Amino acid sequence: MKKSKFIKSTVILLIGGFFTKLLGMVIRIILTRCLGSEGMGIYMMIMPTFNLLIALAQFGFPVAISKLVAEDKSNNKNLVFSVIPIVFLMNVVLFFFLFFGSDFLANHLLQEERTYYGLIAIGFVLPFISLSSILRGYFFGKEKMFPHIFSNIIEDITRLFLLGIGIPYFLKVGISQAICFVILTNIVSEVTSILVLFFFLPKNFKISKKDFLPTFENMKKVLKISLPTTASRIIGSIGYFFEPVILTYVLLKVGYSNHFIVNEYGILNGYVMPLLLLPSFFTNAISQALIPTISYAYSHGYGKYAKKKIIQAIGFSLMIGIPVTIVFMFIPEVFLKLIYNTNQGIPYIRFLAPICLFHYIQSPIASSLQAMGYAKSAMTGTFFSTIIRLGGIYIFSSLQIGIWGLILATSINILFVTFYDLYYVKKALKNKE
Repeated sequence: MKKSKFIKSTVILLIGGFFTKLLGMVIRIILTRCLGSEGMGIYMMIMPTFNLLIALAQFGFPVAISKLVAEDKSNNKNLVFSVIPIVFLMNVVLFFFLFFGSDFLANHLLQEERTYYGLIAIGFVLPFISLSSILRGYFFGKEKMFPHIFSNIIEDITRLFLLGIGIPYFLKVGISQAICFVILTNIVSEVTSILVLFFFLPKNFKISKKDFLPTFENMKKVLKISLPTTASRIIGSIGYFFEPVILTYVLLKVGYSNHFIVNEYGILNGYVMPLLLLPSFFTNAISQALIPTISYAYSHGYGKYAKKKIIQAIGFSLMIGIPVTIVFMFIPEVFLKLIYNTNQGIPYIRFLAPICLFHYIQSPIASSLQAMGYAKSAMTGTFFSTIIRLGGIYIFSSLQIGIWGLILATSINILFVTFYDLYYVKKALKNKE
């Protein structure tokens, strides 16, 4: 069996993840302090749409490439570059959809006209995000984590520099133009990331026209993984897309003002959730390192070894998750003041902190399912959890409890997905015993 690089990869991703999370925190501080809670509310209303379109633009190819490269049974170069023309065509379609559909999305679904320019800007950003993600998938499969980390750091530094210079200027023009600029900065930052990743390709890695021509066998393998992965992400993203739509509709119907909704939504998604998800750099590092290790072990019949690594990953996640949960439950105001210079959202953090402990172990469990070829099971779980989440938002928000309706629905969703995925991980491992 191939010697595992799991611990080494995890350590590299943890160190790099710490710096990228630190840079991300600085970026978040700039955004929240410059845009304010109302501006963050508008920005966060756009993000579910952004996430949905990223899922469509990538079509699950990064995960598929990572898994197949790790198994080392195909022509990796053709595997990576043959999907690029397909992704490009999909991005063109999405661009025209946004160009002609943003007015309807902004004014009729999100019911916030100030999201219009930001929605159009997404179409220009998607191709660059897709290409960088595909290249990262290759390096993950090869268990070469340093290129990913280094490119992320350079990407965040570039974005930080652009935001620091540009936001104050565009705020003078208008809040919607400033948010549009924030989204467009992803183009420059993703380009720098792509250039860095190309630099780390092997010296003998020569690309020819033939590499861009998909083979039937490779595409069959890719689509077998990418289709359920994409469906899962699309279902989840559709859920998040309709989150502000349903929330706004119900809360307006029961008597809340648009200002209250935007402000509270901004507090929850601009201050509370980013703070609670700070440990995600740790669990994401574990998950990213886990995919190639589990893919290789499971595909070659080493079920016990795969089980050992999954248990190890969950244990590592809890090691950081439990102390963080305790801290957030008892002294959330310290971090809110330190990072965002606000005291808004303290009750939300105290309620969600113990729930998020399950979210911390959700990522390595979900990655294990993908790595073992159980993407369809993950997709089914996402489908049911999305229905539960959206139904919960509608029902709880109708009770006139403000943003707490969304918080309760989110909590139930986290618990359901975690236990559902855990059940299928156990089932997959049992099949290899």
